[in-house]
Amino acid sequence: MKNTLLVALREVRSYLVDKADLAFSLLLPIVTFALIYGAFGGQGLFHGTVSVVNEDTNGAYAQQLLDSIKKQDSLTVQMLTRADAEAKLNQASLNMVFFIPPDFSSKLNLGQPVAMTIMQRGNGGQDGQIVASIVGGVVSEFNHQFTVIDQVNQSLAGKNIPATRITVTTMQFLNRERQDPLVGIDEVSVGSKPNTVKDFLPGIITMYVLFSISISAAALVEERRKGTLERLLTTHLTVGGLFLGKFLANVFRGFIQTFILLVLSYAVFRIFTPLTFVESLLIALIFAIACSAIGLLIASLVRTQDSATWIGVFFTMTMTMLGGTFFTITKGTTLYTFSKLSINGYANDAFKTLINNGSISTLGVEIAVMVGVTVVGLILSRLTFKVLPQGK
Repeated sequence: MKNTLLVALREVRSYLVDKADLAFSLLLPIVTFALIYGAFGGQGLFHGTVSVVNEDTNGAYAQQLLDSIKKQDSLTVQMLTRADAEAKLNQASLNMVFFIPPDFSSKLNLGQPVAMTIMQRGNGGQDGQIVASIVGGVVSEFNHQFTVIDQVNQSLAGKNIPATRITVTTMQFLNRERQDPLVGIDEVSVGSKPNTVKDFLPGIITMYVLFSISISAAALVEERRKGTLERLLTTHLTVGGLFLGKFLANVFRGFIQTFILLVLSYAVFRIFTPLTFVESLLIALIFAIACSAIGLLIASLVRTQDSATWIGVFFTMTMTMLGGTFFTITKGTTLYTFSKLSINGYANDAFKTLINNGSISTLGVEIAVMVGVTVVGLILSRLTFKVLPQGK
């Protein structure tokens, strides 16, 4: 057993020294996680930046309009000078800028119409159009405020009520209406809301482990070709001990990737409870063990490194597609029937159950399938395991 562990440790050291292997196994999951976080970390609500040039710097109504825009949770206001705004538009570092004219407040005081100006490149981009729509809603509400005040002033004309008092009182009623509107909107979700991270993370985790199959299988075939396996037997190591050492090393290679992704997901996205996080690590370990057994079987059956790589990649892509990694497979379809042949489909289902606060106690079928694959894979790979390119 000691020699077996030494073989496993030797494999781990070689793995840590190999920069290409290390980059694939450690850095690539981190990069993938960064992409997931960048794409979906703030999923749900839109948030954009509105660039504004306020040329009515001392105008009360201009400031009031800016304050209304700043109150929008989905917007961040960026103040610019005209020169900066035009330069950024010309350099294509901005797609859209809103200009408040110098006479904005003075014209409103006189009851005269006034317009903001929007300068944009092309159509302003998708985000720019959304920002323009939100700002348009704020301006529309601003117009509504003046319309109501004007109508109240006309209705109370000749009543000897000061215009200032009418304006203040009307604004109080409008603010009350905004805080407690007579007509509101209640959102009712039918079914579960989509969560991209929860939907895709399990598939990404299992896909990385499956890719480790081709790497480990190709490496083992190359060691057999170079005679490295044969030389290891001169250290009083049995074939069985060598086989077990390789198996343990491959388990480590596959598990370290899932460990990184799960730890980052637990720390950043908060999609696990402490208990389901530990249970997810256990599922990841079982899946890595099963994949290691499959990798050994491939390495035992093929003769060349290229064959091992291509079979490993083909197996990975087939299992990934059948396992519903990137899309939902509808029950009752032919594809759903074939999906039962995919080992990572069972692993994906297990991870999704735990991510949605399920319990590992309900995953008997998924665990049994992965354990069964491990047992069958180990038996077949041990029976066909070769130290020399020809024969045992």
